Amino acid sequence: MTTHKFPLSQKYIDFIRTTKGVSADFLEGTTASGKTTVGAGVKFMGMVSASPKKLHIIASKTTGTAEKNIIQQDNGILDLHRNARYFGNGDKDNKLPHIKFEEKIIYVLGYDNKDKWQNVLGSQFGCVYIDEINTADIDFVREISTRNDYLMATLNPDDPSLPVYQEFVNRSRPYPRYAADVPDEIMRELTEEPVTGWRYWFFSFRDNLSLTEADIRRKMEAAPKGTKLYKNKILGLRGRATGLIFDLRQSNIITTEQAKKFRYIYYSIGCDTSYSKRSHDCLTFEAVGITADKKCVLLMEETHNNRDKTNPFAPSDVIPLLNRFAENVKDRFGFARTIYIDSADAGTIQEAQKFKSKTACIYDFVGAWKKTKIITRIQLQQSWMKTGDFLIVDTCRSFICECNTYSYDEKGQPEDGHDHSINGCQYAWLPYKQYIGNYHAIKEVISDV
Repeated sequence: MTTHKFPLSQKYIDFIRTTKGVSADFLEGTTASGKTTVGAGVKFMGMVSASPKKLHIIASKTTGTAEKNIIQQDNGILDLHRNARYFGNGDKDNKLPHIKFEEKIIYVLGYDNKDKWQNVLGSQFGCVYIDEINTADIDFVREISTRNDYLMATLNPDDPSLPVYQEFVNRSRPYPRYAADVPDEIMRELTEEPVTGWRYWFFSFRDNLSLTEADIRRKMEAAPKGTKLYKNKILGLRGRATGLIFDLRQSNIITTEQAKKFRYIYYSIGCDTSYSKRSHDCLTFEAVGITADKKCVLLMEETHNNRDKTNPFAPSDVIPLLNRFAENVKDRFGFARTIYIDSADAGTIQEAQKFKSKTACIYDFVGAWKKTKIITRIQLQQSWMKTGDFLIVDTCRSFICECNTYSYDEKGQPEDGHDHSINGCQYAWLPYKQYIGNYHAIKEVISDV
């Protein structure tokens, strides 16, 4: 018998009830969102009950972790299912730790010990639950994924380059009703070849109706902003890095109407290129305006991606798009005569010169000025954000998402990723940096500005 001791949000109710045609559920999101309690304690046990198979699995980092976080905690499996019995040391019939539930056997495994889990995987199972799948031995995940009728896995966001994302999580798709709840940067990664019946769910603090506003506030304040902990656990964003690079504040984000009230003295466009079909790297166009009172405003942006395109775009296709973008900027804000293209991309720059000679367009296409080191560009932009001299129009969602994701790696260096819109924007403002904010004060303390 299941006894609910906590309220369920409508999303969790729909999650529990969505079983027809579902062969896997992947639950990602913030800490304390209720993923384990509802996922393992309610839906997973319901799937076990409905399964015709006798053998099932719960896997966590260790059996002790499974006992503490899934089985024996308040509102854990034993608390919710009074007819479930746990044999932590096995019994005369099953030497491995297991739960007996409705004539079913649920083995409890630690995926940290390959010798132990290999002993179990000679069988086929009905339902499998993997706790924190992002930390699991990938060989275990690969092996167990072919030996079940139904798989449920939970995870807090982690390094997006982990193979578990590409091979499993990113092949699932969100329930349409709740797709808007998935952060944009995660939604952009859910593009691996989909598997029919694999469902993705993103849960946050707000989905856990047991939490009060005071509870949520305490949890958010407990994790230092700018750390990997805050990024993964509180924002629910993926990232392999140790800390966010930019401290983006709400005061840095403005509306188009607010942006139009400034008096601009320069307009500029930057373009960072990517033609890969195998990654989420984007081609980005970023338009900035430099105001008379020394503010840099990101006015407009446009992004394109070749991933999964039947007819991928090439450099010759990009330049007409870039010209059209520049025309839109001119019509909405002002004329950006020079367009700065990633200087490492000679092919795109060459196509731009061909386009200009054929069409006599009014724009100049030049290679971006990249002698200013990346870390120095970061110092400048971060300083301007803090002084209110770097503003972003709220329609520039890709740039905003990158600012909330771009991080330092474990070696303390800016990561090579989540930076295409950021790079394009930098290409646009670098030629005008001396006209922005406190540049001359920064120059006194940074050697290579």
